[in-house]
Amino acid sequence: METFRKVTPQLMMAVGTAVIGSFQFGYNTGVINAPQNIIESFYNETWTGRFSEAIPPATLTALWSFSVAIFSVGGMLGSFSVGLFVNRFGRKNSMLMANVLVLIAAAFMGFSKLAASFEMLIIGRFVVGLYSGLSTGFVPIYVEEISPTSIRGALGTLHQLGVVIGILIAQVFGIESILGNASLWPLLLGFTLLPAVLQSALLPFCPESPRYLLIDRNEESKARSILIKVRGTDDVNEDMQDMKEESEQMMREKKVTIAELFRSPNYRQPIIVAITMQLSQQLSGINAVFYYSTGIFERTGVSQPVYATIGAGVVNTIFTVVSLFLVERMGRRPLHLIGLMGMAVSAVFLTVAMVLLDQLKWMSYVSILAIFSFVAFFEIGPGPIPWFIVAELFSQGPRPAAIAVAGFSNWSANFVVGMCFQYVEQLCGPYVFVIFTVLLLGFFVFTYFKVPETKGRTFDEIAAGFRQAAGQGADKYSAPEEFNTLRGDDPNL
Repeated sequence: METFRKVTPQLMMAVGTAVIGSFQFGYNTGVINAPQNIIESFYNETWTGRFSEAIPPATLTALWSFSVAIFSVGGMLGSFSVGLFVNRFGRKNSMLMANVLVLIAAAFMGFSKLAASFEMLIIGRFVVGLYSGLSTGFVPIYVEEISPTSIRGALGTLHQLGVVIGILIAQVFGIESILGNASLWPLLLGFTLLPAVLQSALLPFCPESPRYLLIDRNEESKARSILIKVRGTDDVNEDMQDMKEESEQMMREKKVTIAELFRSPNYRQPIIVAITMQLSQQLSGINAVFYYSTGIFERTGVSQPVYATIGAGVVNTIFTVVSLFLVERMGRRPLHLIGLMGMAVSAVFLTVAMVLLDQLKWMSYVSILAIFSFVAFFEIGPGPIPWFIVAELFSQGPRPAAIAVAGFSNWSANFVVGMCFQYVEQLCGPYVFVIFTVLLLGFFVFTYFKVPETKGRTFDEIAAGFRQAAGQGADKYSAPEEFNTLRGDDPNL
């Protein structure tokens, strides 16, 4: 493709190094899944050693749910702190500093069995969640700001590709014959240290965001020099002019705080879109699959559930790559709509398969296909798009605050699903995915009427569209002239 000729080795080095942080997020999301039974046995042994009795089943369920969900609590706090780091230390240095948290987390989780302390495992999960929350802010901001406009969406999708590869590697390593066994599971959790070391070694050779240097630091010559390297050409005047116009726009605006995002009519509508996009990702039910897929496959009668879980991870990865090539061709909004509706249909089939499993044993195969389809449609749109579209909806000034709010919303929903899914499943039985079906249809309606297309537009053009929409009134929000691509009316895109 013509646009991908703009991908230089320097650009891919920078983006590839950054998405190691995305890999970490995915790895620590999926790593807790496969060895669930083994780690629960460790909890039981530790409890028995302390109190001379087996752990009560209700306590074990609560403790395990908390171990899963505490990762999201750390993520909430981390995502809300993104702006404190990226504006003060820059994008690259923030990613470098965050790796200290991985060292701490790996030590707590890796030595938890030796210390006979499930508390250490929980603390480690919290700390690595804190890192992941920061990383899910740092990576999209850095990738968006260093990428050419024409391939910004495709490179933004690499964040999600890093996430799903991390999940897949965690699932493979979690096989009992590799690291997911009673003696080696601490190494499975502590493995997260190695990618952090690799990223820390590579980051010093990566450039800082040119937008940050020009707009936040007023270092024009450095910004130009970096652009020449990552674009592979001396002709970067258009990029420089775009950033200068954005800088001038910022100078006319007062400093944007998180509170201002909700008070100002210019920002209120895009922040609502950003939050809802994040909720559409997490409340779709995907993390119910990522966190508990092994258990779901067991209940649907799959004889080797861990391999079915790995199969879901492979599908996850393949369709993220598919999205990478489609996002600049089809646009963000159509892919998100296709993904949401496809997930809703898949959830219906999964529900039917789980209800009829006792009468028809072959429904176990339908359930596997439904979960694979559910995951595939997730990666078509709701997986990658909410992460990078938030960075596209806001200019340089409000972007860190918006990323923080959106990330906090994402992690909050992640926590709710991780903490509550087991209980809701016990209450609803095979009908649990009906809840997600209803939510998916609601998000589909919102996306259809309220989410603009951002493909091929500069940050300032997108922000201008929202400003015009705010001036026209909320009832006209979905149809300002700048967003006619919602209906495919713009022949230039």
